[in-house]
Amino acid sequence: MASAASSTSQRGQVDLVDFVDWSGVECLNQSGSHSIANALKQGYRDDDGLHLASDSDEQLLIYIPFTQMIKLHSIVIKGPEEEGPKTVKLFSNKEHMGFSNVGDYPPSDTVVLSDEQLKGQPVILKYVKFQNVRSLTIFVEDNQGGDDVTTVHKIALFGTTVDTTNMKDLKKIEDH
Repeated sequence: MASAASSTSQRGQVDLVDFVDWSGVECLNQSGSHSIANALKQGYRDDDGLHLASDSDEQLLIYIPFTQMIKLHSIVIKGPEEEGPKTVKLFSNKEHMGFSNVGDYPPSDTVVLSDEQLKGQPVILKYVKFQNVRSLTIFVEDNQGGDDVTTVHKIALFGTTVDTTNMKDLKKIEDH
């Protein structure tokens, strides 16, 4: 399984955590004491004592905006054997999704996580569907054991940035 992880990094793929726009990250149905930051933020996500947990049922809806355009190559979703996510639907550039309308859109990719993937093996995505990504919505539909609580230890996104002009860096040309 190490070969999958090493081939990911050999192709110039990087951990995209530095390009997450933290002010816009949202997670619907997260437990108050086990929030998305525990699974997504650098340092937190590698602490086995911290995790993201669902609240009222097994579903989670996670919205991750980026500070610049990215190309998403693969995702790592770690979780426990019974409570870990099972069916995960990924949506590229879909904003303002809720549980009521998540079924209205076709996902960019759907993944059914295996035991190896829950232990940290990267899931290679349909790369062509994730070329100019401004935001990623992750819908955890169910979990491995069919329980009411889904637990996620780590979410890591791998890919590259798209070289674009940051409009915030441009200066307005003054009239002379």
